[in-house]
Amino acid sequence: MYKEFTMFFLLYSLVNVSLAQSVFTADHQIQADVKVYVVQHEIQADLKVYRVNNQIQAGNNNGIWFFTDHPIRADKKIYFVNRELQADLKIVFVNNRIQAGWVNRNKKYLMTRKNL
Repeated sequence: MYKEFTMFFLLYSLVNVSLAQSVFTADHQIQADVKVYVVQHEIQADLKVYRVNNQIQAGNNNGIWFFTDHPIRADKKIYFVNRELQADLKIVFVNNRIQAGWVNRNKKYLMTRKNL
């Protein structure tokens, strides 16, 4: 029984982690999959983002992001641009997990995980 529970828990954990939205902040624009601009107000954003402290808490392309220090572990590499016109995606950081989500669903494809 214990062995089966352990296997179930490990499998469940792996599935959850594999569905997490992990992002890496690139140092250079050329390294990024998506160029991101941070706006001040939710009404201006394509995506409302809530930042979590570990990958297990992250969502699956729903605006709940875990920022990883390792590009190999990231679903997407992003680069923060200084001008709105340079951005592929406009985001606003929110203070509550329940506020996170897509405002402009037409941009959702930008954060969809690449098939390996």
